[in-house]
Amino acid sequence: MQAYDLEPAEHPYDALTPDVVLDALDTVGLRGDGRLQGLSSYENRVYLARLEDGNAVVLKFYRPERWSEAQIEEEHAFAEELAAAEVPMVAPLRLLGRTLHRHHDFLFSVSPARGGRRPELDDPEVLEWIGRLLARLHQVGAARPFERRPALDATTFGSEPLAWLLEQGDLPPEAAGRWREMAQAALTLATEAMTACAAPGRIATLRLHGDCHPGNILWTPDQGPHFVDLDDSRSGPAVQDLWMLLSGDRQQQQRQLGALLDGYETMREFDRRELALIEPLRTLRLLHYSAWLARRWSDPIFPINFPWFGSAAYWQEQAAILWQQVEAMQQRPLVA
Repeated sequence: MQAYDLEPAEHPYDALTPDVVLDALDTVGLRGDGRLQGLSSYENRVYLARLEDGNAVVLKFYRPERWSEAQIEEEHAFAEELAAAEVPMVAPLRLLGRTLHRHHDFLFSVSPARGGRRPELDDPEVLEWIGRLLARLHQVGAARPFERRPALDATTFGSEPLAWLLEQGDLPPEAAGRWREMAQAALTLATEAMTACAAPGRIATLRLHGDCHPGNILWTPDQGPHFVDLDDSRSGPAVQDLWMLLSGDRQQQQRQLGALLDGYETMREFDRRELALIEPLRTLRLLHYSAWLARRWSDPIFPINFPWFGSAAYWQEQAAILWQQVEAMQQRPLVA
């Protein structure tokens, strides 16, 4: 097992004790009754807090030094725009005139607690519904650009993470050569596709959800889907918010994509040229994900939840997956 001792042993989140969380709640005028429940989150720390008045809220403590205060506030402003447009998005509460607060060395926000389960993505009606909501989200996202949050491109999600891994990550010798070869081959094809689509007059970019996988869409029987977690919101092509909802073999993905776009295009036009970016975007996410795990390895929650990361078997498997991506990027794109 590879150990990535890339940051100081003492992690900033070590100071985020239950008392600190409850004190932070007090600073924004909310009184907790002492009950806290940690919610699933790796990048940040998120807690469900019960209040003395019987309600519940979700506190999100942002990972130090990941986003600037201005970048987080821009994310919050986007969430508020979506909520104002009646797009079902869980936006942070505005407390004491602000959505972003500081307590000790942590930036945090408070949001209403909303329940729900993962949507049934094998149901075409569910996919159509999600497609309509994504179109509405993109209508708001296209109204103005981000000024401070970065773009999703081949540099930030591909070449930079790969260069960092090759420089910092001590890959097992028995897997390093093959993984490096496959990673560079896959990145070359992904970069070519992204560059071609970024040419003037080609595919437009807009403010995105950015991480629209099934876990970030909660479904309730009476209200259907609503979106959570804009933490990875960036600028990019609209298809970025669609492809992570596809799974299975090519035929299955084609059916799912058709249902999503059936819903999407009742609300907003979709540029079919973007379908050529699905596999390049998937490739960039694979490279970014490996670097993300390595960079976060000093956070105690990562070795606990990803014990397989860093082994020779992990890098060998990633090399095989990247080779599959090389083949996929040379096939005809999905159609719908």
